[in-house]
Amino acid sequence: MARMTAAGERMHALVERLYPLCRSITGDGVRATLEIVGEYVPLQMHEVPTGTPVLDWTVPQEWNIRDAYVADTAGNRVVDFAASSLHVLGYSVPVARTMTLAELRPHLHTLPDHPDWVPYRTSYYRPEWGFCLAQNTLDALPDGDYEVRIDSILADGHLTYAEHVVPGQVPDEVIVSCHVCHPSLANDNLAGIAVATFLAQALAEQEQPPYYTYRFIYAPGTIGAITWLARNAERVDRVKHGLVLACAGDPGQLTYKQSRRGDAEIDRVLRHVLAASERAHRVEEFTPYGYDERQYCSPGFDLGVGSLSRTPYAGYPEYHTSADNPDFVSPEAMEDTLAVCREAFAVLDRNRRYVNLSPYGEPQLGRRGLYDSLGGRSDAKEAQMAMLWVLSLSDGEHGLLDVAERSGLPFETVAAAADALHGAGLIKA
Repeated sequence: MARMTAAGERMHALVERLYPLCRSITGDGVRATLEIVGEYVPLQMHEVPTGTPVLDWTVPQEWNIRDAYVADTAGNRVVDFAASSLHVLGYSVPVARTMTLAELRPHLHTLPDHPDWVPYRTSYYRPEWGFCLAQNTLDALPDGDYEVRIDSILADGHLTYAEHVVPGQVPDEVIVSCHVCHPSLANDNLAGIAVATFLAQALAEQEQPPYYTYRFIYAPGTIGAITWLARNAERVDRVKHGLVLACAGDPGQLTYKQSRRGDAEIDRVLRHVLAASERAHRVEEFTPYGYDERQYCSPGFDLGVGSLSRTPYAGYPEYHTSADNPDFVSPEAMEDTLAVCREAFAVLDRNRRYVNLSPYGEPQLGRRGLYDSLGGRSDAKEAQMAMLWVLSLSDGEHGLLDVAERSGLPFETVAAAADALHGAGLIKA
């Protein structure tokens, strides 16, 4: 894994800053999260009213919470929302009661196999309430009466999502999507938010604007992506490629989940970049379960959107528990994930097709100074071969990634050869 850099440290600091906020699929926690992200990249905020039809769904009521606790007869909070937003079942309806422990138990959620961890649980579309706590805490509770209070509001409001656009040379778009709906979970979902944000910064700071226009989508999982698709159905044909970022900071090896198509250009690019980098990695087939790639890849849209993570969805014990905290994610891992994204988008931006303008026999490269330009380079032979391969496959049907894959040469070498040949007037895009 790459050595920790300043970018890795800044991403980890962003994770730590966002970690305490209580996020859900709607509400002020999402807005507060996006306001902080907006300090790093400018965001366009969108508020979609409760009851709005979005594809086969409807925007739900907005949920906000001020306080919640379970207190013993002495007033000690044995479960306290103020200590961790995970302690409350997400979307809990209000409650203010005194109950026996026996009456309370059906509303308590624990992880017996990990008795020191607090689980993350939700009830988005059912009017329920509950608390999450460590099994050890539950085991230590004596029988008796407990004050139970959840000071929450479930009412008509809005679903909030945000976008950031990095303008490109063409209006065709690459979307980068991350979910912003989980409370205190550092890997799922804050590391993905941090990597997406610093990726947007890096693209905007390039000397030349990227070829594609890059649209970053910060939305609640499932309902947020569905809402974005519903509101952009008329322009979704601009989306040529896409990547969902999640679980981007854990110590596991990188995992790329392919789009539903399996042969989308983003799939080929990620396979090539990961293999060429010699990083430990896995490439997985698409399944209609996981993160929002399943929404973007649904058959009516069938976008070429894959998903990049480290350990994938539900693949690590800490997943959806209090053990997924800022100590579980590292600056080094997030920096490595960011580096792969940048490498992949560099290939995607440069993977264009060319036509050989001197296709009858091999053109004389020496009299055009192309051989002389290689003089003294340690990779002169490789660069020469790259020129010959580009000329051979510049038939309007093959892109530079095809050249790199077929020749076995590094993509950067192939792209440099194409630049040289284009400058000499031997090929055109």
